[in-house]
Amino acid sequence: MFVVSWLRTPTTSFPWEPMVSASTLQNPDHPHRGQATVTYMLEGSVQHEDSAGHKGTIGAGDLQWMIAGRGIIHAEMPVFGAGLPNPKGLQLWIDLPRQHKMTQPSYQELTRDKIPSAFPEGRDGPSEIVVISGKSHGVESPVRHLGGCWYMDIKLKRKDANIFQEIPKGWTAFIYTLSGSIQIEGKKFEKYYTLLLSSDSDSTGVSVTAAEDNSRFVLIAGEPLRQPVVQMGPFVMNSREGIQQTVMDYQLSRNGFEKSRSWKSQIGGL
Repeated sequence: MFVVSWLRTPTTSFPWEPMVSASTLQNPDHPHRGQATVTYMLEGSVQHEDSAGHKGTIGAGDLQWMIAGRGIIHAEMPVFGAGLPNPKGLQLWIDLPRQHKMTQPSYQELTRDKIPSAFPEGRDGPSEIVVISGKSHGVESPVRHLGGCWYMDIKLKRKDANIFQEIPKGWTAFIYTLSGSIQIEGKKFEKYYTLLLSSDSDSTGVSVTAAEDNSRFVLIAGEPLRQPVVQMGPFVMNSREGIQQTVMDYQLSRNGFEKSRSWKSQIGGL
């Protein structure tokens, strides 16, 4: 695979790694339908609570893979305090296949010690691939998604360290650079670049080389769903009619949103 397009976004406005005020980062009670939301913390922690009775704290290196399905209401509130690191994390929204849009909501939560890593050159080698979902160098994540999605956090400790990550043929894939800089096909990219990779039928993966020590990026790939996508705020459906139905269901507290009027989180008002 090779890079077909790229975009660099300033850290002050990029939504995945916000460096702004606490009030901007807060996400009090809000609904979802039709997608999965994947929260992966890099530093600090965030509290979460939902209408199905789940609650807890996601710390650095932890993962929450929430399949919203037919509907759920939740709150996400970053944890700030004296001596605590500023919360930084990535949140990815994944469209669900049409046949799973109205499935029951579910959670997969893994602490850092439960997320496996691959070490292509051994544990003392220059590279580590945290396998959030999917497969890498014989290591498979326990996460199961409704549809194909691979998600890797790749760390290259030394300049010139190289990895090849396989990606299923025909999948859409991109890279987001977190620190240091990397090279792909001889082109260098510094941190905070989003790189869209080619998806031709002959591609089997991507080769990435560190351009400096301590380079880090995430690689995300998904199986094309080949379906319409219509989004309105936290709702992702396949048609305008589906969005209108979702809004009605939420307003009338039905079809997955039975608690839309009665449920209030404990953390949303903090």
